[in-house]
Amino acid sequence: MIELRQVGREFRVGDETVHALAEVDLQVPDGDYISVMGPSGSGKSTLLNVLGLLDRPSGGSYRLDGTETTGLAEEQRATLRRDRIGFVFQAFHLVPRLNAADNIALPMLLAGMPPRQREERLREVLESLALSDRAQHRPDQLSGGQRQRVAIGRAIIMRPGLLLADEPTGNLDEHSGQEVIGVLEQLNRDGITLMVVTHDPDIGGRAQRRIRMRDGRIEDDARS
Repeated sequence: MIELRQVGREFRVGDETVHALAEVDLQVPDGDYISVMGPSGSGKSTLLNVLGLLDRPSGGSYRLDGTETTGLAEEQRATLRRDRIGFVFQAFHLVPRLNAADNIALPMLLAGMPPRQREERLREVLESLALSDRAQHRPDQLSGGQRQRVAIGRAIIMRPGLLLADEPTGNLDEHSGQEVIGVLEQLNRDGITLMVVTHDPDIGGRAQRRIRMRDGRIEDDARS
C-alpha cells in the first residue's frame, strides 16, 4: 500500500522556486494498475521518483507498506528500494559490457544472494520473459524490445511488490511496445502493483486506473 499525504517537491531554478509536486494526496492499494499522464513538466516523473525513493519530498508524508519513508536514512531507503521497488526506464540503462543474464542478475549479486539461489531465480525470469536464447547476448546484440525485457527482468528479479515504469515504450516501435506492455500487464495480473508514466493515450487507457497531472497536482483520478 502506498499512501501520500500533502506531498510537495520544490526545486530552485535561479531565483525562482518550481513546485514540481504540490500537496499531492494519493493512495494505491496492492495490485493496482495505474497510468500517469499529463503534459511535459506536469510532475509525472517527479512523482515516480518520489514513489521510488529516488528523491525526497520537500514536505508531506509518504508511507510504503506502513513505513514512513521521509525520515529514513539513505542506507535504509536504499535497502527498501532494493527489496520492494522495481524500475523500468525509457532508456533501458543496461550495463553494455554485461550480457542479458548478468544484467538481470546484477541486483541479486549486489544483495549478496547465494549463487544457487541466484541461478534458480535467473532461470525462472529468463524463461518467463522468453529470453533464455538471448541470455548470453550483450545489449548491443539485442533488439529494442529484447533490451526492455532484460530491463524488466532486472527490475523484477528481487521480486518487488511495486513496479514503476517511466515511458517504457518510448524508444520502441509499435509492435515491440505492445509486447512490453503485455509483459508488464502480465506481471500486474500476477500480483505486482504497476504504475506507468506515459504520453501515449492508448497505453494510458489500458490501465485500470488513470491519473492525470497538471502543474504538479493530480487533476483527475479515475477508474475504468
